[in-house]
Amino acid sequence: MGQNAWENSATPRRRKAFLLTGAAAIALMAAPAHAQETTAGQQPAETNQTAPVEQAAQNQNGTTVLDTITVVSRTGESAIGSMASVSQVSGEQLERRMATTPQEVLFGVPGVTVQTDAKRAASSVNIRGLQDFGRVAVIVDGARQNFQRSGHGTQSLFFIDPALIKQVDVIRGPVSNTYGSGAIGGVVFFETKDATDFLLDDETYAGSLTGMYDTNAGGWTTSATGAYKFNEAADVIANLVWRDYGDYEDGGGDRVVGTGFDVLSGMLKSTLRPTENSELKLGWVGTKEDWSEGAETSDLDLDQNTFTARYNVTDDEQSWLDLHVNFSYNKADLNETSNVAVNQFDPRTGRRITIPAGAQTSWDIGTTGIDVWNTSRFETGVVSHELTYGGDWVSDDVTTASPIGGSDFYTPSGKRTVWGAYIQEKMRYEWLEVVGALRYDSYDLDGTTGDSSGNHLSPRLTIGVSPFQSLQGLQFYGTYAEGYRSPSISETLITGLHPSGVTFPFLPNPNLKPEIGKTWEAGVNYSQDGLVWSDDTLRIKAAYFNNNVTDYIGGQQLSAFDPTSGCPLRPDLLRPGTGYIPICFQYQNFAKAKIDGFEFEAFYDAGRYFGGVSASIIDGYTISNDGEREDLLTVPASQVTAQLGMRVLENTLSFGGEVQYNAPPKGATFADDYTLVNLFASYQPTKNFRLDFRADNLFDVKYANPLNATTTSVIYEQGLTLKLGATVRFGG
Repeated sequence: MGQNAWENSATPRRRKAFLLTGAAAIALMAAPAHAQETTAGQQPAETNQTAPVEQAAQNQNGTTVLDTITVVSRTGESAIGSMASVSQVSGEQLERRMATTPQEVLFGVPGVTVQTDAKRAASSVNIRGLQDFGRVAVIVDGARQNFQRSGHGTQSLFFIDPALIKQVDVIRGPVSNTYGSGAIGGVVFFETKDATDFLLDDETYAGSLTGMYDTNAGGWTTSATGAYKFNEAADVIANLVWRDYGDYEDGGGDRVVGTGFDVLSGMLKSTLRPTENSELKLGWVGTKEDWSEGAETSDLDLDQNTFTARYNVTDDEQSWLDLHVNFSYNKADLNETSNVAVNQFDPRTGRRITIPAGAQTSWDIGTTGIDVWNTSRFETGVVSHELTYGGDWVSDDVTTASPIGGSDFYTPSGKRTVWGAYIQEKMRYEWLEVVGALRYDSYDLDGTTGDSSGNHLSPRLTIGVSPFQSLQGLQFYGTYAEGYRSPSISETLITGLHPSGVTFPFLPNPNLKPEIGKTWEAGVNYSQDGLVWSDDTLRIKAAYFNNNVTDYIGGQQLSAFDPTSGCPLRPDLLRPGTGYIPICFQYQNFAKAKIDGFEFEAFYDAGRYFGGVSASIIDGYTISNDGEREDLLTVPASQVTAQLGMRVLENTLSFGGEVQYNAPPKGATFADDYTLVNLFASYQPTKNFRLDFRADNLFDVKYANPLNATTTSVIYEQGLTLKLGATVRFGG
């Protein structure tokens, strides 16, 4: 195609994007003429000079260390050392992604998808087809993020700014029974940065400023970080991030209304070391967000503050005493203000009413958590033991208000408390490793329309073998584990009448039974160093899983003409203009959910070259109490993601690309297969200056995440998006 033809066919947005791509490539490739490339296995000169501004752990040859300890293990394991489906997103990966939202942070993690609808500042994490109402435990520095608002689309409203994150650990399935009640889908743990992650070895203080521009949404990001080390026993770090983003355009060049947002985030964390064997971390993470919904008919403001205190003490040999005591409090306040007068039905009477412009609805939730555990390490003969025992307590206090007075009918006020205690034993003998655990859970739920309670004992057994001496680093394992999720306040106590379009009753259900997830998993871990070169690393994890969720809770439509349904016929609503239809909506234990799938991830790093492949194939369905089989609507697309990159010029320049293929689940006729191609590059000539560039959706594909689409509404994701960022740093 000639130049004139290209000019005629390309949109102004794409021409602008390609020009910016070229400019960024020139800036990133403009390296010092005297810089020398290093080959794999050759140590680069002055490695410290090219340390990232906010660096990931690297060995002396520049190869990324893939075995950072995960927070979710609680016994000091890396992802590859865990006999479970555990993944980690490192600091270096976060820098490459130049992420704006948690959705971008978790890109390519097998088995994990994030639902956002148009609300990019609101995320619901999906693991293996399970999401919402606590099925996935989302945790920030030990604090559960339990905010939830009922309605169409995304139920959860979780957000943490990617600029605050040190690493993300993900465990899939209910095997993490030491991490609290409810996580039958899994756990996502966001660990924020420490001062030691930011300060260089010889620094007492340091600061940095980062600016980033997003071409698609016309978005600007500004971030400032500062850290100070008082002495070896005390340090502090603070960070402030502001993002201002407009509505983005999809791959077809169409503006997606309601996708813009303003967000101000910050964190403050201090680490105190009273003795050589103890550490206390005090932290605060805060977010203030603004966005619009309903074709900009309402504005929403969210203030969220998380406070944490985490104490750890060990004995000199870290044998019998490795005690952790965590306290947390998370407060989220959401206010919705109507920009226009809204006609709807009164949720009590069904009569038509007008909600005036300026009316407010509020959802406030305070989550208090206490988490205590200890690990004792000892040996009996040739067998080594790690015995972990502890307990946790979490309380959600929900207060909502509606414009017509009283609590919000669809996310009612109430209080739920869940607590549990557990014991886990891990034994090792040469080629054999066994993990056995028991967890006891109990819950109490109280509200104005009812209450409920329950308890359960959940077992876990994992057996791993390393049978081949000639293949060190190869391990096979099998697991059976159970998880227990109590009903949420909304599922149990929702009431009132549907507010618009048509009207029908919502029915509370205090007789809901908790969900129990029963998972079988078979997996393999393979770890090898020095595979081709003396300093390269290869890590492979693969697993097949089968999860059978009994007493699965879902919304059910009931007929008022069926005398056994419990849905009353409402003659008082049979009048002109009410839009009444003779049905009811109620959350019920209506089915068993059966989900199975395969997950794979592999990473290879040889200093100059690095790459990886991840894949997840998930299938799920429900079998109703009447024996009818239906597709599970929360099953995400199956994915294959590949990444390839290179480090050159004494590791000052790194660049590469990503390709991700997505296949929607069965029944998602409104979403097609799609393939995304992304590029990334970073150039850091000194320790105090860094340039980053990224191109997402390079070929401007128009696509939809199946979780964000229905047969009546499809939210298309971002089209071609270019990001250019710069960071300057100082320290002394």
